[in-house]
Amino acid sequence: MTQAATGTGDTAGTTASAAPERRLRLIVILGALTAIAPLSIDMYLPALPDLTADLSTGATRAQLTLTACVIGLAAGQVVAGPLSDRWGRRRPLLVGLLAYSAASLACMLAPSVETFIGFRLVQGAAGAAGIVIARAVVRDLYDGVAAARFFSMLMLVNGLAPILAPVVGGQLLRITPWPGVFAVLSAIGVALFLAALLGMRETLPPENRETGGIGATLAAFRALLTDRHFTGYAAAGGLAFAAMFTYISGSPFVLQDGYGMSPQAFSAVFGVNALGIVLAGQVNCRLVGRVPLGRLLAAGLAVVAAGAVVLLIAVVAGAGLAVILPALFLVVAAQGLVLPNSTALALTGRPPRIAGSASALLGLGQFAIGGAAAPLAGGTAVPMAVTIAVCALAAVPAAWVASKN
Repeated sequence: MTQAATGTGDTAGTTASAAPERRLRLIVILGALTAIAPLSIDMYLPALPDLTADLSTGATRAQLTLTACVIGLAAGQVVAGPLSDRWGRRRPLLVGLLAYSAASLACMLAPSVETFIGFRLVQGAAGAAGIVIARAVVRDLYDGVAAARFFSMLMLVNGLAPILAPVVGGQLLRITPWPGVFAVLSAIGVALFLAALLGMRETLPPENRETGGIGATLAAFRALLTDRHFTGYAAAGGLAFAAMFTYISGSPFVLQDGYGMSPQAFSAVFGVNALGIVLAGQVNCRLVGRVPLGRLLAAGLAVVAAGAVVLLIAVVAGAGLAVILPALFLVVAAQGLVLPNSTALALTGRPPRIAGSASALLGLGQFAIGGAAAPLAGGTAVPMAVTIAVCALAAVPAAWVASKN
């Protein structure tokens, strides 16, 4: 892809996109970095019932271990994003990955659910560096349609994480208790550190960095939060993500305890839904440039809302898994249309020097709303379905407001 095609004018974009093999390596590394969230959350989902029993706690407190990780993922982005605007992308990223690996080991040794929740908060905050900086790197190199296409390609890599993570987690439970899952997460953190250290160049040169300190960061946050287009697209993506995260947090209890699925069957269902995200992301990649980004986003949100409404009706009417599972598939798979386009639309036109701050606010919206929604799912089908429907339906007017001139 040429510099003109990227829609940016910086040297880093030209250099990074000139060699196809370098671009492919960047896709793999950035996709793996954005996969930190689904890896941290999804891999131990099949173990939630075992963890609940082992730590002598209840379903609500066990779900708080998810919420703590998500809050960490949100808060950590607000710190790592602006730091990457000031110090470049590589240094904050490498520090965050080392801290993530250490926090994952600490989760293994937690003697109580309260301690475990605290370590999960730290784990999420450290892992947030990979997520927010990956988005900022894309904005360093691409803008507009090119950015949406690149985000869609990242979902091919990123989408493998929610497919493989619960499957790997379910199989790990055959040979190890739940702490073994966190040993694997620690090893993944080390592998990502080495990949970033050896395979990723700095994409924000010193002359393009923000040098104004905390005052400049706050000014950038204020400008973004008062921009109706940015906040609208961020809210739409965040609410759609919250609908999916409600499914992530509630489905282990609903499908395994409520409908009698085994951990392995649950992992298979989870993997099929995640595969839907990958496929939708690749459809989006082919349509970007032919169909306006706003129209693709609207289509994705419509599918998410339709799936959520069908899910709620099915749960209330007692229709069973034959209707519930396809409805959940729609809610999850359509994220492949929603997330790349809402992200690209929100970041379009933002200068690289504040790309980390803009990426941080996007991540904060996604994970803060998702973290708040997770406990509302409870351990039964009706609260989960109601929360998914409310989030999905609220995302539609948010995108509509953002699209208005």
